Amino acid sequence: MYRIQSAELEVLLVHLGGPFWARKDEGAWFIPKGEIDLGEEEFSAAKREFEEETGIKPEGNFIPLGRVRHKSGKTVAAWAFAGACDPASIKSNTFTMEWPPRSGKKKEFPEVDRAQWFTIDAARPKIHPDEFQFLKRLEEMISEKQGKA
Repeated sequence: MYRIQSAELEVLLVHLGGPFWARKDEGAWFIPKGEIDLGEEEFSAAKREFEEETGIKPEGNFIPLGRVRHKSGKTVAAWAFAGACDPASIKSNTFTMEWPPRSGKKKEFPEVDRAQWFTIDAARPKIHPDEFQFLKRLEEMISEKQGKA
């Protein structure tokens, strides 16, 4: 999700929940995304995952941002859409894991523990480095679109 605020492009990024990400900030923010279900198309999965991780139904004109490959080998496809929300109001789905490790106790965590609007410059140190390409592509497309207006 993106918006133009005070003539500046801003993007909504999410911070992953759970103990692994709890104390991390730089490089720990992502675009909302997730796994593709068997037989599901990438675009449908992207919209479903955005809604599951934020509680917001993505609607509007979608801009394809292509794919990036994480160093882990995971390939991510993304689309952008204009929207507005209060990041404090997001509502994420949850996952269960053993915590603390080897304790035998199961604990539930939100997939996303918070969201925030960032300018592209402010997002650079925050977003996972492999996903910054998406923000640059969006910025270029929005700049081109505004240049034609």
